[in-house]
Amino acid sequence: MVNRIVLNETSYHGAGAIQEIATEVTKRGFKKAFVCSDPDLVKFGVTKKVTDVLDNAGLAYEVYSQIKPNPTIENVQTGVAAFKAAGADYLIAIGGGSSMDTAKAVGIIINNPEFEDVRSLEGVADTKKPCVPIIAVPTTAGTAAEVTINYVITDVEKKRKFVCVDPHDIPVIAVIDPEMMSSMPKGLTAATGMDALTHAIEGYTTKAAWEMTDMFHIKAIELISDSLRGAVENTPEGREGMAMGQYIAGMGFSNVGLGIVHSMAHALGAVYDTPHGVANAILLPTVMEYNADATGDKYKYIAKAMGVEGVEDMTQEEYRKAAVDAVKKLSADVGIPADLKEIVKYFRGRGMMPSRENKDDSILSLRKILQISNLVNLNEIIPGGAFRMSGNLSVNRNVLGAWIRLCQILENNQNVSTKFEVEHINELIGKIKNVMCQKNVDFQNHLKTVLGEYGIDFSVVKNFRGAP
Repeated sequence: MVNRIVLNETSYHGAGAIQEIATEVTKRGFKKAFVCSDPDLVKFGVTKKVTDVLDNAGLAYEVYSQIKPNPTIENVQTGVAAFKAAGADYLIAIGGGSSMDTAKAVGIIINNPEFEDVRSLEGVADTKKPCVPIIAVPTTAGTAAEVTINYVITDVEKKRKFVCVDPHDIPVIAVIDPEMMSSMPKGLTAATGMDALTHAIEGYTTKAAWEMTDMFHIKAIELISDSLRGAVENTPEGREGMAMGQYIAGMGFSNVGLGIVHSMAHALGAVYDTPHGVANAILLPTVMEYNADATGDKYKYIAKAMGVEGVEDMTQEEYRKAAVDAVKKLSADVGIPADLKEIVKYFRGRGMMPSRENKDDSILSLRKILQISNLVNLNEIIPGGAFRMSGNLSVNRNVLGAWIRLCQILENNQNVSTKFEVEHINELIGKIKNVMCQKNVDFQNHLKTVLGEYGIDFSVVKNFRGAP
């Protein structure tokens, strides 16, 4: 079996690393930078730390700050126009995932204009040319977008996020300077840190994992577990450990994929604008429990990396529970909610969630989950999970499983479903899971039959994104 690793050409690590930007720009002969950074980073002087380096070296640049959290198609298209108007020849992305993702999409479209609609970049787009050179400077320790081949764009019109996977988008230079992360507030530090831990654990347990990525992920789990609490308290040691840990996690998961925690987190983010790291942190322990039987002895090494003592003397059941408990404790220690109850309450209070008082639809929340599933990116590649159903409907088993599991989690967090669903949802989920596990069957017709038993119109799920 052949395994592929795609990484940055060059990366710099450590306090003061941003000073190397001028050296690289001069050496590579770049003329003018298009600096992508969000308004808050510009406002609070974080972006200025980098532009000061450019100023001191006499290097030309233009700042583009029309970047929003969860960048949209419109944001990207506006950025493309601004890049052209600036006459720039390279990008500097300063910020978290939003700045990085915007820069990647802009850079790809500039050199591959046939994808200017943005939507056609979903999944694994057949781009022909590498994107405009990007120098990536993260200000959060979580997304690892500076070393990944992925980016996420929000389709506002369809209320969904889609993931783009393209080796052509990876930044040529990554500059991981923990001093650029020191201004992150506690809540953001905690959320992005748990995002990084989720990357490491999902990457370690995915089907495509192999020896090299296992090495990355275990070290990342260790660094994040040792450093996140300190980073939340803004200690230099904590910041430095998290900067390195999240980057190493990115080196791994970008090359082997993630799992259903991210599938569900993208859905929650697209529909309810739930912060990505918070969604991951809440979902991760439940998914770990769900996946435990398929992980061999890997939870033993997760538990050890997270500092659990006496693991060698534990049974398989004990060390699997210990790994999950260690994740729950770290999440609690840094102030992440333990479950979805508070999020559900928040949105219901704003009229954004179904309630038991609404009797117009006896399966209201299940249909809501089916709607969410339509927003999950089915081209988010989880190796070994993709398959094709009859009728040319291309689906990913893991993503289909994601909305089933999300439905279960919402069920367990009270007041989301009607009485009908409480009585029948587990039965329905069991039937669908049985269909999913069968081989060489007409999956589409089987699913249609099962859903029909509960009065659910198959057309609700028929138009999953990803169909050719």
